[in-house]
Amino acid sequence: MANETALTLAGVDALYGDSQVLHGVGFSVRAGTVLALLGRNGAGKSTCISSIMGLLAGGCGRIALFGEAIERASPERIARLGIGLVPQGRRVFATLSVKENLDVAKQPPRHAGCAAWTMARVFELFPRLSERRHQAAGSLSGGEQQMLAIARALMGNPRVLLLDEPSEGLAPQIVAEVSRTIALLKAEGLTIVLVEQNLRLAVELSDDAVVINTGHVVFAGSTSALRADPALIEHHLGMH
Repeated sequence: MANETALTLAGVDALYGDSQVLHGVGFSVRAGTVLALLGRNGAGKSTCISSIMGLLAGGCGRIALFGEAIERASPERIARLGIGLVPQGRRVFATLSVKENLDVAKQPPRHAGCAAWTMARVFELFPRLSERRHQAAGSLSGGEQQMLAIARALMGNPRVLLLDEPSEGLAPQIVAEVSRTIALLKAEGLTIVLVEQNLRLAVELSDDAVVINTGHVVFAGSTSALRADPALIEHHLGMH
């Protein structure tokens, strides 16, 4: 599995109306690794995630999940094939209980040899959600809603997990908890694409990185190679 490619993008363009946001984006994600997708605000990171999930019409290029083309599949089919999404802003079902949020996302595991994500397992990962299982999701704190968003994605038993800005708007203590969760999922062999403004968090957790600027890939390689290029980081990410 270590050398297997979980997710591939090649020549991906994306448009919002008449505006082209992605220009021939291409990169691959190795199975069982974390890839950090980095860039300034408006660079095209979330558009990349939307393209992978089939949420944008009118783009072109190739997107493959473990070798299977998915660029023309519906978001529902892409989810069933094994891509889970934790969207930016969490987007939990506010009027449903924690348990109901998890129930609606439940899917069977897609391949043997991996422990299935069940309600019991998710509650073991996030004990706070277990305590609030009958509480309306909209009444949870921001940190608890982020936990629920991750738990809901895991209930789909994904082969690849897309995390779009998981630390956004959270207190440092909760960011540390989210970081520990991502590290645990990585240790279990889950393939993760991490979109993150917190560069330190992203670098700590990832094996590889892709940097996007104005819809173009300007770096794709190991996280250690990125860390060794402070000029690139300063120029494209505004950090030094």
